[in-house]
Amino acid sequence: MIDLAVRGVRLTGEPDGALSDLLVDQGRFVAVVPAAAGSPAAAGGDGDDQAPQARTVIDARGAFASPPYVEPHVHLDATLTAGEPRWNVSGTLWEGIACWADRKATLSRADVIDRATEVLRWQVANGVLHVRSHVDVTDPGLVALDALLEVRDRVKDVVNLQLVAFPQEGICSFPGGDRLVEEAAVRGVDVIGAIPHFEDTREDGVRSLEIAVEIAVRHGLMLDAHCDEIDDEQSRFAEVLATLASRSGLRARATASHTTAMGSYNAAYALKLERILARSGVNLVCNPLVNLHLQGRLDDYPKRRGLTRVKETLAAGINVAFGHDDIMDPWYPLGTGNPVQVAFVGAHATQLTSPGEVAECFAMVTDRAAAVLGLGDEYGIAAGRPASFVLLPASGPFDVVRRQVRPSHVVAHGHLVASTPPSVTTLRWPGRPAEPVDFVRRR
Repeated sequence: MIDLAVRGVRLTGEPDGALSDLLVDQGRFVAVVPAAAGSPAAAGGDGDDQAPQARTVIDARGAFASPPYVEPHVHLDATLTAGEPRWNVSGTLWEGIACWADRKATLSRADVIDRATEVLRWQVANGVLHVRSHVDVTDPGLVALDALLEVRDRVKDVVNLQLVAFPQEGICSFPGGDRLVEEAAVRGVDVIGAIPHFEDTREDGVRSLEIAVEIAVRHGLMLDAHCDEIDDEQSRFAEVLATLASRSGLRARATASHTTAMGSYNAAYALKLERILARSGVNLVCNPLVNLHLQGRLDDYPKRRGLTRVKETLAAGINVAFGHDDIMDPWYPLGTGNPVQVAFVGAHATQLTSPGEVAECFAMVTDRAAAVLGLGDEYGIAAGRPASFVLLPASGPFDVVRRQVRPSHVVAHGHLVASTPPSVTTLRWPGRPAEPVDFVRRR
């Protein structure tokens, strides 16, 4: 008797029409077998005598089974604070930082826990079971950090939450910034952050990355820096981060987030930078929703998209993921924590719109994002791995992104944690009887 059997799922890479059964026990996949080999039946059922019986059975009805969504970049400490104490009227990164500095002064443990937990609930309902959240540590009291460390422990049975010590106001330019990042490492963050383009001088920016890398290496942590999130084509800290990551041995344990200035670099320098990034093994995280909203605010027409070079860096062999970044905070007033929206907008904004490229956008909120978090063998649908996955009533990744399909089931460590009933729209068309419309193309 096993805990769970999911019957009749589609898997990526399977031939058209092929279905599989997922067998789960004690929170892990015990087998992935062809459905024709005998679908397990519930306890007392009359399935194939050779198949193990299961306490719980989900009939997937041909739904697409995917590893869960992974959020590689969000700011849980700031979520749901849009308009507090005032709205970011200019819509710029800089006014957002100023608004947050005022709101940060009013933070309390309960405030941060309540808001972060609510957004994590949204994310899980959307199928997100791995989250990397940056948390501002340019606060001598480290209120938000301590609150999110508590949240991380509270949600661990459902969500794998990584915390980044993020110095929003700088490591070198904020008084005691280096000591606060060090203290965050001691208190138990998973990742060290930086924001070199916000430092007062280029020299401070370089030094801030050196400090961040040194702390990360000494504590055995990963690195994820907000890097070149600016429209200034002279902001060139990604090359510094990649070089330090390579020489320190961090390599794929390091990530450059945003890198929006890359969209303004000349072609010759961009080609050089792609070589440096590829050689270093670092990851990139693009945040299409928020950077489309924030960047190019000072431009006349034509206005820049303000995104990193996703298509080109993917072609250069660099791992790129998509993140949500902000959810109803001083930088971005919208958002529900849905990674499919991120993939959908990312496909448009980065012009990844062929069927294979759209599927790649889905990978940027699943497999590629998992690589950013360093999940390794703790991610994916395979025997021995944690039984965390989503069922999507779709034919595959392209269909999920095109139709913005919501998960019908979200399973974390073998337990059903969220479900969404099907939504049906009935159309009354002249000359035809009332009939459902599901936006599926049928040949």
